[in-house]
Amino acid sequence: MRRAIMLAEHGRTTVSPNPLVGCVIARDGEIVGEGFHARAGGPHAEVVALRAAGEVAAGATAYVTLEPCAHSGRTPPCTQALLAAGVTRVVAALQDPHPVAGGGADLLRAAGVRVDLGCCEEEARLQNAVFLHGLATSRPFVVIKAAASLDGRIAAADGTSQWLTGEQTRRRAHELRAAADAVIVGSQTVLDDDPALTVRMPGYDGPPPLRVVLDRRGRVREGLQVLDTAAPTLLHRGGLDELLAVLWERGVRSALVEGGASVVAAFLRAGLADRLVLHVAPVLLGARGRPLVAGDWPATLAAAPRLHLHDVEQLADDAVLTYTLRPGSRTEPASATPERA
Repeated sequence: MRRAIMLAEHGRTTVSPNPLVGCVIARDGEIVGEGFHARAGGPHAEVVALRAAGEVAAGATAYVTLEPCAHSGRTPPCTQALLAAGVTRVVAALQDPHPVAGGGADLLRAAGVRVDLGCCEEEARLQNAVFLHGLATSRPFVVIKAAASLDGRIAAADGTSQWLTGEQTRRRAHELRAAADAVIVGSQTVLDDDPALTVRMPGYDGPPPLRVVLDRRGRVREGLQVLDTAAPTLLHRGGLDELLAVLWERGVRSALVEGGASVVAAFLRAGLADRLVLHVAPVLLGARGRPLVAGDWPATLAAAPRLHLHDVEQLADDAVLTYTLRPGSRTEPASATPERA
């Protein structure tokens, strides 16, 4: 199953709005076929693995990260493919909560196939956090990414911030962009830095994320990179809840918030952030540096929000800290709006 989870990850930048799914076909203790879901509308992981296995799939076990689908969409149901191939056992990490696609386990059992659910469930659940979150909330999964100094500053007193982190960490930032359907920034960031907000990785062939600029006052002007033809751009002049509803309707299932400090603070205060990825640079910028989050925050430690540390990674001299947030957790005042956006 862990091999299937590894395979599923290959679809990270291309499967949206579908889930990440990997499949391994094993017989007599040997892997005879494997595959992953690469693109929405393309063959599902089970079908790819069965094709690789060929006739030896008969009597084999299929290890799949998500319960095989039982409905016909843009592709035929995977349950049908598994039955046609003669697979006698299916082990799935997650039960599919989708109201239409779910139910494959019951269909397979009714046909005489042994089905076991729950193997490596937590790993698979974490991998498909975006898909599961969307089904539960009907809004995009929001990741905040920020680069900061050891003392929590995103820029020096004069506004310079390039480059706080090293090359490896900046590459990781582009991996986060590649995995997102949209990238969100405030208009001040666009005016200050003129960022392209595109994915710049060797060999990347996935779709560019939608560039979203929070521009309440209509300050974004022609000639800035964010308005070029390298990727689509949305200039949004409303609030955050309205924005997430608009993005959901446009098919955005994951959004990466890249700043600035007022935008980051607004998402945290409103309880609309699901994950925080903090790139920490080995530098000190002092009290005059620009803070990671803007505005007023709780005056007491007891009232300060606490995040759950999920992962720590070292990249050269930088640290990448990944935190998860409780659904709907917010910090007053919740009505705060991005300053200078």
